[in-house]
Amino acid sequence: MNEKSPQMQFGIFTVSDITQDPTTGHTPSEAERIRATVEIAKHAEEVGLDVFALGEHHNPPFWSSSPTTTLAYIAAQTERLIVSTSTTLITTNDPVKIAEDYAMLQHLSGGRMDLMLGRGNTGPVYPWFGKDIRQGLPLSIENYALLHKLWREDVVDWEGKFRTSLQGFTATPRPLDGVAPFVWHGSIRTPEIAEQAAYYGDGFFANNIFWPAEHYQRLIGLYRQRWEHYGHGAPETAIVGLGGQAFMAKNSQDAVNQFRPYFDNAPVYGHGPSMEDFTEMTPLTVGSPQQVIDRYAGMRDIFGDYQRQLFLMDHAGLPLKTVLEQLDFLGGEVVPVLRKEFAKDRPENVPDAPTHASLVRAAYGDGPSRQATPRANRGDNLSGPSPYQDAPAPAGAAFGVGATR
Repeated sequence: MNEKSPQMQFGIFTVSDITQDPTTGHTPSEAERIRATVEIAKHAEEVGLDVFALGEHHNPPFWSSSPTTTLAYIAAQTERLIVSTSTTLITTNDPVKIAEDYAMLQHLSGGRMDLMLGRGNTGPVYPWFGKDIRQGLPLSIENYALLHKLWREDVVDWEGKFRTSLQGFTATPRPLDGVAPFVWHGSIRTPEIAEQAAYYGDGFFANNIFWPAEHYQRLIGLYRQRWEHYGHGAPETAIVGLGGQAFMAKNSQDAVNQFRPYFDNAPVYGHGPSMEDFTEMTPLTVGSPQQVIDRYAGMRDIFGDYQRQLFLMDHAGLPLKTVLEQLDFLGGEVVPVLRKEFAKDRPENVPDAPTHASLVRAAYGDGPSRQATPRANRGDNLSGPSPYQDAPAPAGAAFGVGATR
C-alpha cells in the first residue's frame, strides 16, 4: 500500500484489440496477445508509470472478457502498479458479481486497484447478456446504485426494476479495510454519466481520444459544476481523469513515417480522416517526446488541474517490441517532465489522485481500519421476485434514492 498518494497518476490503458500488423501481415493469436499485454503492464511499472487499465469486451477482435482475472495476475507480478479497468460494463454485468469480483481483486492486490464503470461501445453486447440497449442509461443508474450500496452496507435489502430483489444479502468478501474501491465513471459523450459521478462524489474519466477538446470541456465542466452542487466541494476539487494517445520517435518525422501504416489501417479510425487531420482535431500526438510533453502539459490549461492521465499505446497491430519502446519514451522522458509541470502552481485545495491508502486515511484518520470477520447475516442471502419488476421507478430514484426499502 502506498504511504502517500501522488499528485498525478500517469499510466496506460488498453482496449485489448487483436489486430493485424499492416507492415508484416502478422496477426497475433489470442494467447500471444494476452501474454504481450501482461508484459506491457509489467514494463509500465518498470519505467515508473502508476496505472495499468484494461478494457472489457465480449466479442472478437478483442480478448479481455475477464478483466479481474487478468488484473489479479498482473497485480501478483508487480509491486507498485495500480490495476484498473477501462471500462467495466455496469449495464450488462450483474452488480452483485461486480461487487464481489472487484472486492476480491482489491484484497488480492493489497488495495492497488480501482475501476472505471461505463456502458461500453458495442451495442450487441446487451442482448448477449439478456439486456435491452434502449435501457442503457436506466441500467447504469440502477445497477450502480446497488453496487454502491453492496460495498457500504454489510446486509442489503434491495428492490429495483432490472434484477431480482435481495433480502438480507451480504456480498463477499467485504471491501478491504472496510473501504470500497474507488470508482471512475467513464464517458465519451453522455452528460448523465457526468451527473452520476458528481452525485456520488466519484471520479469522472473523459475518454478524450476521438472528439475535439471542446466536447470534453463541456462534459468535465458539467461534472465539476454538479460536484459542487451536491456538496462535495469547490469545482476544482472534483476528481478528473483523461485519456490520450501518442506515438514517439527521437525524430518527429520518423515517428510519423513509422506510425502512419498503423493509423491508416486501425479498425477504430483507419480509412477516415488523415493522420494529420486527426492529430489536429484530437489529442493524438505523433512526434518527438518533447512534442508529447508540450501537448499534454497544455491539458491543464484546457481542463483544469486533474488527477489521472492514461495513454493508449498498444493498439492497431503495433508489435510488442514497439510498444515496449514507446513505454520507454513515456516513462523515461515524458512522464517525469509532466509530473513536474503539473506540480507547478498546483492549488493546495486540488486533491491528490485517490489511492486505497488515501481512502483509508480519509475514513479512519490515524485510527485502525475496520477488518471484516465472518458472521452470519440475518437473511441467509435470500432473493426473490421484485414487486417493482414491471413498475416505473419511484419518484426521486434517478440515482438510487427510493430504490431500497
